[in-house]
Amino acid sequence: MRTLLTHATLIDCVQPQAIEHASVLIEDGRIREIRAQAPPLEASDATVIDLQGAYLMPGLWDVHIHPDYLSLADVPLADQVTLFGHRLMAALTESGITGLRSAGTHSYMDVAWKRAFDSGQYVGPRLFAAGHFLTTTGGHFLGSGHALECDGPYGFVKAIREQIKNGVDHIKLNLSGGIMGPAWDRHQNSFFLDDELKAAFDICRLREFKVMAHATNPEAVKHAIRLGAHSVEHGYILDDECIELFLEHDTWYVPTLSISHLTPAQASNDWERRWVKNRNLAHALCCRADAASDVHGGWFAKALQAGVKMALGSDIRPLKDAALLEMGLWVRDGATPWQTLQAATKHGAAVCGVGEDLGTVEVGKLADLIVVAANPLEDIHNVRRLLLVLKEGRVVSDKRRRTAADAGA
Repeated sequence: MRTLLTHATLIDCVQPQAIEHASVLIEDGRIREIRAQAPPLEASDATVIDLQGAYLMPGLWDVHIHPDYLSLADVPLADQVTLFGHRLMAALTESGITGLRSAGTHSYMDVAWKRAFDSGQYVGPRLFAAGHFLTTTGGHFLGSGHALECDGPYGFVKAIREQIKNGVDHIKLNLSGGIMGPAWDRHQNSFFLDDELKAAFDICRLREFKVMAHATNPEAVKHAIRLGAHSVEHGYILDDECIELFLEHDTWYVPTLSISHLTPAQASNDWERRWVKNRNLAHALCCRADAASDVHGGWFAKALQAGVKMALGSDIRPLKDAALLEMGLWVRDGATPWQTLQAATKHGAAVCGVGEDLGTVEVGKLADLIVVAANPLEDIHNVRRLLLVLKEGRVVSDKRRRTAADAGA
């Protein structure tokens, strides 16, 4: 199967300029040729899609996601698994999120949907599974139902072996507390003892599984980096030594600004206000987020300026809105649209270990692509003006007619 995209304005997420009059030939799911200037490529046997100057770029990534937090007493497991799959597929078709990394689910529902998408049984995004997230008794976010409480070195080793046996791609460890939780679950507190930490990281290293480390204060962040975490999630409070360690160990940082920034007092546009209203977060939790926001945003900006490797993850729901909201917050906190786009494309694929095949528009890579109507390098919110989504060169979402009808109305 050959598809030819013509008259594109190309944002390849390799270089920070949009390239006009580009054409891209896709064959058997991969990008075979790119021509950066007119005249366009020709391929007599290809399906031709004239983009009429619209912006062609890699699909977006969200590398910190969870399903909806629902009680099994209120919503049966089968319904929760089905809802999660629907949310994942909507993220692809409605928002152009072509890759996602799970940060924890119960019942291995992320593993089940990963297998369903990878087999072609359903059309969905690329999904990297964590299974449960692991914490201590009295650890982080126990009320979600997605946590496994472990204690002692062997308790963590056994739980990690169970995760591996059930088909996860990486191991999620919650080393510290959070902003969202009961009074005893605070982001400035760490939970693991040294021997527990060492055992958990040792078995992951022996089994060659990457650790996705929830670490929210300097002590937890430093432990995670020194013990070999692949990525540090949140980092609400850092210090200068944390930033030095990020750079020294080449560790990824996923800041999840949405957790501390999306409250009624901080919402700054209609998308954020609508999300905040629907979320209806408890007042006490809004106060905790508001109190953490400036420190979180300040260390995010310092890490960005220092050159810490950063990828975009949201940690909120629904998945079709989450990454788009997070991208807006990156720019609000000082990132350029270019830095934000790279975090949500090239760096998202890289943190998931598939950067050689995905995340940029380059010859030889898989054609997971989106087309938007206006330039996101000028306004990051233009990623919302979605026209087309392609997965391995196949159109899986086409909003061009709907967009034209809306304009005509």
